[in-house]
Amino acid sequence: MRRHPFFRTLWIAANILFAASIFLVLYGLVREFSTRRYLRGFADAVVPLSGLPEQKVEAILTWMRQGPARRVSAEADSLSPRDPQNTLEYKRLLQVCGTATNAFVNLTHSAGLEARRLLLLDPHQRAKHVVAEVLLDGQWAVVDPAYRFLFRDARGKLLTAQQLRDPGTLGAATRKVNGYPPAYTFEVTTHIRLARVPVVGRPLQTLLDKMLPRWQEAFNWSLVLERESLAHTLAAGLLLCFSLAARSTLSWYGARRLGITRVRLREQLVRAGEALFSNPR
Repeated sequence: MRRHPFFRTLWIAANILFAASIFLVLYGLVREFSTRRYLRGFADAVVPLSGLPEQKVEAILTWMRQGPARRVSAEADSLSPRDPQNTLEYKRLLQVCGTATNAFVNLTHSAGLEARRLLLLDPHQRAKHVVAEVLLDGQWAVVDPAYRFLFRDARGKLLTAQQLRDPGTLGAATRKVNGYPPAYTFEVTTHIRLARVPVVGRPLQTLLDKMLPRWQEAFNWSLVLERESLAHTLAAGLLLCFSLAARSTLSWYGARRLGITRVRLREQLVRAGEALFSNPR
């Protein structure tokens, strides 16, 4: 390998990347485990264990409306909006639709329910409000965590985003909600807004929508987007896969094209074990 300094540099870089990715995966798993324990303990204190799914949702909304005083920070803007602990503990973050939805989705998931965020878009594809959907009785019922209520019709029946596209249904569902902005309508909604990604975001979303019309609903993307620890763990996992592919490619190229025979890690460990534990003659 000394005769091929460029290849040697690439091999060292690939090994450094591999080692770093393993560390990041382990760190992410520990952080995600800690986050899940925190959320589970919080949910157990707020949500009745024996309650029906709808009762659990109402219990979370009641806590958000009437729970104990939360922490106040003069630097709330500097707090990570994707950290569940921040969104649950700081009053200011619970007053913003995006971070309130973050807190609601994480708590609902920890209570054993399926929930996801839903963005309400204006004609220019900009988000004007963020709500949540919870799977109740086989349908995705809409919840507004910022205003702390479930959307219901005049008979008390839960409403879906499709039903709320009707202005009359939306008006009846929000009539008793104090100060609810009439601009928060459901004509255009999305779970993921790739348009925020510079340059490639909008064409990528258009391509995915055409090729895989239900790609946004095939996986609960909200947990990845709303939980920083989970997003970092998945990103570290992808980096690990990339580093493994890079090492395998370099190993193949070195053996086939450069005639470099690499001693595999398992063999190195076996030799090291033999050297440490074998009896000297």
